[in-house]
Amino acid sequence: MAGVKPALVLLPGMDGTGTLFDPLAAALGDAVEVTRVRYPHDQPLAYAELEQLAWQALPTGRPYVLLGESFSGPIAIALAAQRPPGLVGLVLCCTFASNPRPALRRLGWLARGPWLKPAARLLAAPLLLGRSGIAALRSLLAQALATVAPAVLAQRARALLAVDVAAQLPSLALPIHYLQATCDQLVPPACADAIARRNARVTIHRIEGPHCLLQAAPVACAGVLRRILSGA
Repeated sequence: MAGVKPALVLLPGMDGTGTLFDPLAAALGDAVEVTRVRYPHDQPLAYAELEQLAWQALPTGRPYVLLGESFSGPIAIALAAQRPPGLVGLVLCCTFASNPRPALRRLGWLARGPWLKPAARLLAAPLLLGRSGIAALRSLLAQALATVAPAVLAQRARALLAVDVAAQLPSLALPIHYLQATCDQLVPPACADAIARRNARVTIHRIEGPHCLLQAAPVACAGVLRRILSGA
């Protein structure tokens, strides 16, 4: 695999559709080979099951960098800990190794309510896009959420409240990059710091933008990712 430029494998946020990677893919251009992993929109699967789906989508016979966005950060960490062939770098974007808001664990029962999807549609744009949410991005986000079954969103909300892969971080012997949004209203800065404390290989890149950083600041993120891929 020497001399082959690494591909970029993208694991999606809670929507799981992969559609929200459109702005980033456009900013990266044809020079970067991108693989989007997509999760089922109608099957409420646990983290372990989604991890298996992601494993099956990993490239074979070539180097690649794995990016876990938000909800998929724990999946990316768990996959990297298994040292799959060809993996040469890990990127974590606006994500966490364990529940980013521990105080919410007691409210996990709320994620079982039928109102979850309507509430997600109402709050998604302000929380995920902040003030940078231009009409096109808001529409893209709404379209992605509309395709996901309420039971699936509820399952994923409960899963992230209980997830904890922090113990696997010290075993990762590859470059790790964390893309941190300066205006993230969902994942606090402490999550990036906690990951960095567990592994000295972590480099934190602070990029101006909201939680949906890859969507709101695709050009800036693409620039960082190109440098990561070039050095991998």
